[in-house]
Amino acid sequence: MSKLPHPRLIRLLDAVLHTPLTQEEIAQKLTVSTRTVRTDVATLNNVMVNHGAHLIHQRGAGYQLKIYNQTAFAEFQQTVRDSDPAPRTSKERIMQIQVLLLTSDDWVKLDDLADTWSLSRTAVQGDMADVRGQLSAFGLHIESKPRLGMRIVGNETAIRARLAQIIYVEQKESHRTRGLIGTLFPTKTQRVFASSFREVLSAKNLYINDDGLQWLAIYAAVALQRLVADQGLSAFPKEDVIEDIQPIALAMFEVLPMLIPANEHEIAALAVHVQARITANQYQLSTRVVSEAEELVSHILNYVHQHYPYDIRDDEQLKKDLKTHISNMIIRVKHHVATVNPLAEHIKQHYPLAYDITLAAIADWIRETGYCMTQHEIGYLVIHVGVGLERNHCLNQRAPKALLFCDAGNAASRGLEAIIRRHYPLLQLQAIHSEKALENLSLSQVDMLISTSPNVASSIPVFTLDPFPTQHQLEELGKLVLVDRTGPYMLEKYFFADQFLYIDDPIDQSSLFDMVCSQLEYHGLVEAGYGESLKEREVIVSTMMGDHIALPHSIELFAKRSMVYTVAAPRGIDWGNGEKAYLIFFMALSKHDYEEAMGLYDLFLTLVNHKAGKGLAQCETFEEFKTLAYRDIA
Repeated sequence: MSKLPHPRLIRLLDAVLHTPLTQEEIAQKLTVSTRTVRTDVATLNNVMVNHGAHLIHQRGAGYQLKIYNQTAFAEFQQTVRDSDPAPRTSKERIMQIQVLLLTSDDWVKLDDLADTWSLSRTAVQGDMADVRGQLSAFGLHIESKPRLGMRIVGNETAIRARLAQIIYVEQKESHRTRGLIGTLFPTKTQRVFASSFREVLSAKNLYINDDGLQWLAIYAAVALQRLVADQGLSAFPKEDVIEDIQPIALAMFEVLPMLIPANEHEIAALAVHVQARITANQYQLSTRVVSEAEELVSHILNYVHQHYPYDIRDDEQLKKDLKTHISNMIIRVKHHVATVNPLAEHIKQHYPLAYDITLAAIADWIRETGYCMTQHEIGYLVIHVGVGLERNHCLNQRAPKALLFCDAGNAASRGLEAIIRRHYPLLQLQAIHSEKALENLSLSQVDMLISTSPNVASSIPVFTLDPFPTQHQLEELGKLVLVDRTGPYMLEKYFFADQFLYIDDPIDQSSLFDMVCSQLEYHGLVEAGYGESLKEREVIVSTMMGDHIALPHSIELFAKRSMVYTVAAPRGIDWGNGEKAYLIFFMALSKHDYEEAMGLYDLFLTLVNHKAGKGLAQCETFEEFKTLAYRDIA
């Protein structure tokens, strides 16, 4: 038997698919008792007995899925998913609720959704904060009324953009469409549309790649669904529409199975989507768009110069690249042309300096224009700014520091110093010539002592070599010099016992923000406005980094000195999109040491890669946290 007897078992399978969970964690996820969890585990094991997998219980770790026949288990998964189109995870429910709201011409009730999906009303209600957050990125809001339910309020082009993005992501992640999405927007229909559009464009000597054609086909499917629901466009700004593209958009509408001809507003909207998908050199943008793009480029470069220790205003290649990208970006964000950046999360994690600078520079423009910027669009912009920063400034990890003690005379000391600098130019080297001078120096900021005398005692690592070192000695020295000490250094400099909090009580994200930010402002560690800026950043783009670790911080630099406020929450805190944060690092950054403090991201990324989030979240004291963190970053 490959059909599960209860929809809850599918959710149980998904919950333990990638990580072990305790009975309590599973019960919390499924909103059931631990006794029900044990019963469900036994039932699921009975079903999977001939399908290549089994749930085992390990003391201290919880239930873990063991797969001993990957092919049989994959077939089982596919059959189970096909037999039950209902959403199984919080992430899937968030998507399905949005599709229902975006396509319904009537009110939608939470109770009806809960009954349909065999869930409690509380479980569905818990997803609504994420639903609202994701819709707000497109300027859409949910109106609620007692006894009626919920419905979407917002611009029709924004509704279509959000629907198109959901469909695109669903098809990319699962290579198919299930449930309501598959019913309303069949993949086969979109393939027919894409093929027809390719013929129209070829006849006009225009080229759009396969990904662009998929987007156009999805938009066409969404537009037809909205027209059938009597939600056609009654107005659309035409000042950005290129006149030569309008006849092409009309020809594309004519190959669609429409009952009534498209009006001028629908044609103009499709024309903008075509413009957004073809390469920029195939048409000339309007002078108004080009002018707005030039203003934004100047704003970004000037903002970086005024607020950060970088000047990229004279980089002509960067100006040219930014102008080309932003000219098309403005069209997309202004007219809600959806896009997906497959590297958005990767960019946020691995290019933190460029991401922070770009987000800060673009935030003013977002406030002034009211345009909706998703993390996908921001990610593309970050790449350009990041390339400019790398090209014009050396953005390296913290350079190692060493003392050189040579008792062989001044000339020998100078010669040895020159040899070491030639082999390791990044090493910050300070030469001293007497043991008394060595005794009077503070060694707290030095990583090692290089000495020609084997009898020197020191509290820091000592490396001994000859006044005229051999190649082997220089290579051995390199092993010490080239060690990345960024993590331990950052842990010592920016983490403090009085900025550590262990929370074992339930708390939501908003309450946590208010509590921590008010404490930082009360003690004068940050300037007024830090909390509001932090919340604004979270609205624009989530600060969830991965492996249950979140890095909330403000858009602008409000701290008197850079520091990290650490929160360990073993119960987990909902962070949006079905994700929970167990370890939260509130970063408060100062303009005085901002560049060095960006090395904190390397430390956080190391913790993510080592999957240390949940383990460190169990630490009840700062000393315990610091000890375990050292182990993970060493």
